Amino acid sequence: MVEQSSEVHPEIDREGPEGGAVTRCDSPGPARTDTETRLAEVLAGVVGVESISPDGDFFADLGANSLVMAQFCARVRKRGDLPSPSMKDVYQHPTLRSLATALDRSAQPLADAPAPVAPLVRATPPEPVKRASRASHVLCGTFQTLCFLGYSLVAGFSTAAGYEWVAAGSGLWDIYLRSLLFGGAGFLVLCAIPVVAKWVLIGRWKSTEFPVWSAAYLRFWVVKSLLHANPMLLFVGNPLYVLYLRALGARIGKGVTILSHSMPVCTDLVTIGSGTIVRKDTFLLGYRAHTGRIQTGRITLGRDVYIGEKTILDIDTSMGDGAQLGHSSSLHRGQSVPDGEHRHGSPAQATEVDYLRVAPAPCGALRRTWFGCASLLQLILLYIPLGVGGMYMLFTEVPAIRKRLEPTAALTLSELAWDSLILSLVLFAGFVVLGFAALCTLPRLLSLVVRPDRVYPLYGFQYAVHRATARMTNVKFFAWLFGDSSYIVNYLRAIGYDLSHVEQTGSNFGTEVQHESPLLVTVGSGTMVADGLSVINADYSATSFRLSRATIGAHNFLGNNIAYPIGGRTGENCLLATKVMVPLDGEVREGVGLLGSPCFEIPRTVERDARFDHLRSGDVLRRRLAAKNRYNLRSMALMLFVRWLHVLALTVLALATVNLYGMVGHFVIAGYMALTLLLSTLYYIVVERCLLSFRGLRPMLCSIYDPSFWKQERLWKIPDQHLNIFNGTPYKTLIWRLMGVHIGRGVFDDGAYITERTLTAIGDGATLNAGCKIQCHSQEDGTFKSAVTRIGADCTLGVAAHVHYGVKVGDGAVLAPDSFLMKGEEVPPHARWGGNPAADLPETAVPPAGPGRRTPPSLDNAAATTVS
Repeated sequence: MVEQSSEVHPEIDREGPEGGAVTRCDSPGPARTDTETRLAEVLAGVVGVESISPDGDFFADLGANSLVMAQFCARVRKRGDLPSPSMKDVYQHPTLRSLATALDRSAQPLADAPAPVAPLVRATPPEPVKRASRASHVLCGTFQTLCFLGYSLVAGFSTAAGYEWVAAGSGLWDIYLRSLLFGGAGFLVLCAIPVVAKWVLIGRWKSTEFPVWSAAYLRFWVVKSLLHANPMLLFVGNPLYVLYLRALGARIGKGVTILSHSMPVCTDLVTIGSGTIVRKDTFLLGYRAHTGRIQTGRITLGRDVYIGEKTILDIDTSMGDGAQLGHSSSLHRGQSVPDGEHRHGSPAQATEVDYLRVAPAPCGALRRTWFGCASLLQLILLYIPLGVGGMYMLFTEVPAIRKRLEPTAALTLSELAWDSLILSLVLFAGFVVLGFAALCTLPRLLSLVVRPDRVYPLYGFQYAVHRATARMTNVKFFAWLFGDSSYIVNYLRAIGYDLSHVEQTGSNFGTEVQHESPLLVTVGSGTMVADGLSVINADYSATSFRLSRATIGAHNFLGNNIAYPIGGRTGENCLLATKVMVPLDGEVREGVGLLGSPCFEIPRTVERDARFDHLRSGDVLRRRLAAKNRYNLRSMALMLFVRWLHVLALTVLALATVNLYGMVGHFVIAGYMALTLLLSTLYYIVVERCLLSFRGLRPMLCSIYDPSFWKQERLWKIPDQHLNIFNGTPYKTLIWRLMGVHIGRGVFDDGAYITERTLTAIGDGATLNAGCKIQCHSQEDGTFKSAVTRIGADCTLGVAAHVHYGVKVGDGAVLAPDSFLMKGEEVPPHARWGGNPAADLPETAVPPAGPGRRTPPSLDNAAATTVS
């Protein structure tokens, strides 16, 4: 059964489940206020009835859902004679009478003012956005292409020269020494290039701003791209990484531990005091894109600060000594946290929760120095020679390849095809089989070294084992392969998850699941997880860590992008909405839904989400689940074939390059890097369009046991990690357009992700920040919904902002970092929204502009405030 999700009126039971919410005349009771009467008129118009009971619950009695109520809020905002409600207001005051009372109370300071007869207008009209010219757009893209080709050329010549030098060695020991010297020198050069480029092209970063696609932006992009391609990212969580950031200009004190792979770009603007811990998936970039311009600003962290997982620190933010910011939280621009205070939420607000939950351990400078040196020596003396020498051995010991390297070798088409077929099959099958076997055995053996609920000092043997286990078991390939199917359960069990008695749904987990230790994760029976779950089953301080079991209750549903910590206060039968901040205090929540950061309670389910419950039990479930399993098996086989075919194509290209290398020389190595990127991009675009039969998706409301949903799941398996290479270039927009996104001209994309390309429309001149996500679907329990999302011209989506389905964002609107714009919301033109869930932000002052900065107060999306 598939329905159009944009049709909301037919979804409302006109009499309500109990017949009490929808009435034909006013219910007896207290006299209605003007606000209540007007709200009733608007809601009646949304649901298509004559009148609404003032005391009927929107969800339990009326049978409405968040999509209907979002449309109600949007219509109210268009009226000048009513206060503006948010979805949080609706959930906290779920009747007309209580909502009207709350809105009147919030507007009380304006009671003596004349009643408005027109919509509220901002005191400062927004400055018109100055878009970059077409010429600068083209010139910037051209120079970026030349930079990439130049880098490829240098890398190609260096690789070829190094291979020839290694090949000139005689004997195993000589080959090892040459591999060590060449590989070690290459590693050091790759690490040094971003540092040199930063100091030559930029000097010291300053608080300023400049337009995208300009000459200043091109220098910025070169440095950012080199940092993102930096092998020092292998040392995240290592004292060497902190030293490297200092070389780039960051002011970092002693004893700082950084676990986030999101490397700061404007390093001179980042200050981190001694003893601070920064958890993974944290953004502290030192810059942001805003209305077609790059803005840089300071991020200042004092001594002994704690930054939780999945947090965002915008520019011009600060935290005092001993301050804490919890998981799934953010500081908007201008916010500061005083010394010793604790904050959580988006934007951050005061809390009494202590997020630093592990005792310190002895971890001095000598220990850090020893660990850093040992890690570097291990890389240079072991891994690099094995990699370089192993490649040489492959080229010389495999006759088919050795012959191709001879200058006089002539490769026939049949030989090329046969060699490529054999080599690609061996490499691909070997990775799948050996990789899976390693994941099922090594983590269990390594777990004998690191015991749960025991405090260990950082930078010791146990820490190295724990980090190696986390890296190994978070490899994305197998979760991608088995996710969104019944078989993900078997995979997670194989690597160590405790899944109790599984109630198979066919979609128990998505394709993105991560953890600190797979052996300390417990998920209750009947629980379903969408995508982006991060189980935080390790506690860290600046000197110690401890692994503990994280337990998710039975019969829960977890939405997208959730960080679930040890000791999360949720029990059985809970709905955890997308980007919710799982609470660590208060009573254990059961039988409710949780939304927002910080979270608040919402209904566990509504009538629309329960309409497919008859498909989730008995013979119907068994038949539908069996059919879904068969379809998912075909999808997995198809996706394995698609991935292998990609490997085959790259192998053909590689062997052809090797053959040409014997005749042409070093230039073919540089050409191979560029052709690999081009081939991979076009290949997966064609695959996706073929799976869609070169048509677009249609909005849906259906069960997860509907074949239409299975086709959607298959689309989610198409690899797209290669798209990150195009971030910040004009080519990203072109690629989105080829993939079906309705996208305008001059869009700046610094790292956005779009799940349903053909259901997304983005206007001219929009600005999409790193980590932001446009998700045109939602899955709640056994129900799948999708709808078109429209982002207007000149809009800005902040860092890690999440936009749901059925959303309309007006021209020139701004969505603050880490915001969650719920399904069905309508953001007015030139509005500033933020928070989780997102709502209209107040008009506030902004920090003083730095040299060259022009920041219109009406468009800047965060307050210059101290959090209190």
